[in-house]
Amino acid sequence: MATVQQLFSLEGQTALVTGGTRGIGQSMALALAEAGADVLLVQRDESNTKTKEAIEKLGRKAQIYTADLASNDSMKALTPKILADGHQIHILLNCGGIQRRHPAHQFPDDDWNEVLQVNLNAVFTLCRDVGAHMLSREPDQHGRRGSIINIASLLTFQGGLNVPAYAASKGGVGQLTKALSNQWGGQGISVNAIAPGYIATEMNTALIQDEKRAASILERIPVGRWGSPDDFKGGVVYLASRASQYVNGEILTIDGGWMGR
Repeated sequence: MATVQQLFSLEGQTALVTGGTRGIGQSMALALAEAGADVLLVQRDESNTKTKEAIEKLGRKAQIYTADLASNDSMKALTPKILADGHQIHILLNCGGIQRRHPAHQFPDDDWNEVLQVNLNAVFTLCRDVGAHMLSREPDQHGRRGSIINIASLLTFQGGLNVPAYAASKGGVGQLTKALSNQWGGQGISVNAIAPGYIATEMNTALIQDEKRAASILERIPVGRWGSPDDFKGGVVYLASRASQYVNGEILTIDGGWMGR
């Protein structure tokens, strides 16, 4: 029988992470490294090396791959480049995302298309290409080929205000996660998602600065506070590891018990 430490260990595995330079993504990338994984970071450029350096201080390997989530061509070229360098990908964490706020009747096409590309199309492209890579190798001794973790949102379940593109993209992420879990669950690839609640990060600056709206949000969070990036460390390691081997197609909400749904 495996110990808890063995079930949660990511020793010998490599994770591919988008959106890992700050906030939730940075905390999750560090959590994967703390559990034993080496990490490949997908960034627009190499100017921000904070996450890479923090991972290396933990004694794990880290490498930055430059790619633009807003470019379909860039995303299609990413996985072949990584594999050509000799890497195996055991964990895919799709955390990169953007937000654009406009009233629905004034929402610009360019902003709509950019949000859908970054938040949904890029997620699909990486899931498809990394999934194919995982399927190409033999399962390990536990029957596993890999773990895919997509970052959804509370707006996977509800519509929000002035964010129709974000809500549409995150609704799509939820359904994509379920579709891929059906396709690949029986072949040793677990596909799950994490849906953050209201988290004190840069993406939510506009909400936090709106005192009336921020107060109304806080009233509906039973734990009595906004979330922090470190609240996601346990969940991501669980879904990346053998501890969640019989968990597939789930959307794990980390939201303080949010009462808005």
